[in-house]
Amino acid sequence: MGNLASTYHGQGRWNEAEQLGVQILDMMNKLLGAEHPSTLKSMGNLASTYHNQGRWSEAEQLEVQVMVIMNKLFGAEHPSTLTSMTSLATTYYNQGKWDEAEQLGVQVMDIKINMLDAEYPKEFKNNFGVL
Repeated sequence: MGNLASTYHGQGRWNEAEQLGVQILDMMNKLLGAEHPSTLKSMGNLASTYHNQGRWSEAEQLEVQVMVIMNKLFGAEHPSTLTSMTSLATTYYNQGKWDEAEQLGVQVMDIKINMLDAEYPKEFKNNFGVL
């Protein structure tokens, strides 16, 4: 079902993608629970379908849920959490919610800079003009 929903999504067949996405998310919630990675992926996929339809508030609701659960399960520095934050920031931007978009964008940037600071010695960053 997920592959077919993805195919519909890729073809721009939003209604079909949405119908399957809603069914998939409902099944994942029932079978695996709201905090399972597969459920979160399904939630993000449905949010993306809403996003592509310009249904910003529905996309936002799902993206907020995904971000909160990802942060709880994996922490703020996990790539999936950062991706969910970026998706939500984009949705805020598309709604004209500039302050919210900026806040999340800055938060993602700060986390990535801190991760880079922890990963590479200062001499390395200086040699490549990072600092």
